[in-house]
Order: sequence, then structure tokens, then C-alpha cells
Amino acid sequence: MATSSKNPYIKSPISYTGGKYKLLPQILPLFPQRDFRVFWEGFSGGCNLAQNVNAQSYICCDILKPLQDMLTKIKNSDIEYFIKCVDGLVNHYDLSKTNVEGFMKLRSLYNYYDTLSQQNNLIPKEIIFYTLICYSFNNQIRFNSKGDYNMPFGKNRSSFNPTLRSSLIRWHDSLKDKNIIFSTRDFRYTFEHILNKGSTKDFCYFDPPYLAGSVATYNEQGGWKEQDEKDLLSCLTEINKKHIPFALSNVLSHKGEDNQLLIDWSKDYNIHYINQSYANCNYHKNMSDKEEVTVEVLITNY
Repeated sequence: MATSSKNPYIKSPISYTGGKYKLLPQILPLFPQRDFRVFWEGFSGGCNLAQNVNAQSYICCDILKPLQDMLTKIKNSDIEYFIKCVDGLVNHYDLSKTNVEGFMKLRSLYNYYDTLSQQNNLIPKEIIFYTLICYSFNNQIRFNSKGDYNMPFGKNRSSFNPTLRSSLIRWHDSLKDKNIIFSTRDFRYTFEHILNKGSTKDFCYFDPPYLAGSVATYNEQGGWKEQDEKDLLSCLTEINKKHIPFALSNVLSHKGEDNQLLIDWSKDYNIHYINQSYANCNYHKNMSDKEEVTVEVLITNY
């Protein structure tokens, strides 16, 4: 499973705002050190956790359907065919770190895919999406209010490089034989299932959008509000009553903004402080913003 001397864990095939790969050496030792019956992951994003914990089955939930469809495709595909398709797109559109025109043509193909696919035998949309991410700014994901992918070109930065190729293969190989479902259900629906079907032998991990100074993709369109935060904490309280172990990643404070709801709620649980800065995650920030402290925590009920 080794990927480097600094971080021995398997990395997601994509970069995702707020992704926890760099924090896994701090987070995973705080998880119960045993195999789980079911590993429930809410707000799973790029799915950096499931391949690094042992469970009989996995349910990874995220409302971003294109992301979940793509991860499902990677898991279930013949990886040689998947990579052959990516290489084919790279060659056809002459994709590189400098060819913005090729990137824009590929982005247009993705955004108009559902219309074009009625007339052409196209490469699967999920593979186009993955390739598009590889050449986007910081390999990130963003959609506008119309549902079109609108992340800009990663000029002189992004490409389907050997590191991404290796991560894609390693992630696929780690999950291809696992019993895992990528769900697009709202977190409230997921909590209902946990409360109805969960067990003390399970483990639940949640990494929601952060209410305090959010950097999450969910909040691009103002998608995570105070009521969502209240509902999430209420659901976790109910899980705790069932004695189902959980861990919650969040921030108590970011960019000078405190999450008082979380601060008050967390007093009943165990708080583990995590060392991390989001300085490189948001290209809209200026230098003074990047130096501000983020108080990131893992909150557990065990």
C-alpha cells in the first residue's frame, strides 16, 4: 500500500477541495484499530478514506453525481481500457500544460455530451470528466448554476502526468474487489440508514462542508447553510445514542470566523486537533489570507 515514505496511504485518483489525503497520517491512527462491518463515509468527495480502512462493505456518499459516477466507473472499469481512453483524448485534443484551446474543446464536449451522445459513439462521459479534471486548474472540480463544468485551464500546471497515472491505477486496484457503493443521497437519508441498519461494529466518518469560512465545493453556490449544520449535528447526536462510533472532520475556526454551533456541540465529545492549513486550496485568496490560522479538528464519540 505504500505510496511514499512520508505518507504510506493510498491516494484518491483526483484532487478535491478539502480532501484529507495529506491528513491521513494524523486522522487514521485516531480511528478504532479494528476491521469494521460497514464503513459509512458521508461527504466522501474524492474518496481518500475507503481504500485505507478495512471493512466488509463500504458506503460512500456525496451529492455530486458526476463525481460519484466517475469514481464508480474507475472502480468497475478495466483500468487498461480506461487509461487507453484517457490517452486517446489527450492525443485527439493535443492536451498539454499550454494548450488552452484543446482544453476548452474537451470542456465543451463534456458539457454538451448528453446531446452529442445521441449522434456519436463517444468515449464514456465519466472518462472525459476524469481527463478534464487532469488538465483543470489544480485538478479541481467546479460547476456553475446551470450544471456546466466551468473550472479554468491549469496552464503550466496540470496534465495527465505519471503521478496521476500511478494514483489512478493504485486507487482502482485497491477498490476493484471491495464491496463499495458510491451513493448520491443527501446526508440526512444516509443518517436514516445508519440509524435503521447501523451496528456498533460499524464506523462512520463525516467530512462535511465547513460552515466557518468554507473552502468546500458544496459552497460554490452557497449550498451549505446553518440549518444543514444543525441537522448534521443533530443526526450525529442520534448516532451516538445508538453507540455507533463516529468521527467528524471539521474546523472550529477559519479566516477569523468561529463555528459556534460546532464549538458548543463538541463539548460533549472528544476533540483531537489536526495540524493543517488550506493555504494552497483556493486561488482567490491573497497572501495575507493564506497566513491565517485554521483550527481543524477530528471530533469522536469514543
